[in-house]
Amino acid sequence: MQFGSHLDTTVLLTRDLVNGLTPGWRQGRRLEVADERAVRDVVTAVLADRPNRARTWREAPTEDLDELRDVAKRLRTVFEAVEEDDVDRAVRTVNDLLGAVQASPELTDHDGQDWHLHFHAPTADPVDGLTASCATALAMVLGSEARDRLGVCRAEACDRVFVDTTRNGSKRFCSTGCQNRTKTAAFRARRRGEV
Repeated sequence: MQFGSHLDTTVLLTRDLVNGLTPGWRQGRRLEVADERAVRDVVTAVLADRPNRARTWREAPTEDLDELRDVAKRLRTVFEAVEEDDVDRAVRTVNDLLGAVQASPELTDHDGQDWHLHFHAPTADPVDGLTASCATALAMVLGSEARDRLGVCRAEACDRVFVDTTRNGSKRFCSTGCQNRTKTAAFRARRRGEV
């Protein structure tokens, strides 16, 4: 499923920020985002195709990095709420984020891109700008029939979030690696007669 080019990009950027900036499990391994450098590396990697914004985050003060990590935790709750079929909680979280940053629509064509919609002023501080973009992208998904395309990996020892862009809406894992681990574990359990 495709939401629209800029929306697709921003929803996937949101997924990547949540997966990179929140602790938990990834493919059977414990994941910590322990220090400032790790946060800075994640954000600049996620924004690699947006050089001006990536540069801003390479030079961002520690307070902004800490604040963005907190925003990522709140964005994670949207994916978790959808996975738990609690769309009301997901919507409340998104609305709270949008209200906190006073998101307002504005068309822009920065960095040689076509006209596209931003939900923050060009002068917004980096945390508010990124929060507004991510929360708006999730709001647009939640306000559509595609709301069930947000989820949390169902593999053992993995809690990374995903956006299901498959045609039939059948994605249940964050990666092929988690899908394969799950299938292998189920196969071995059947061979041992456990299932």
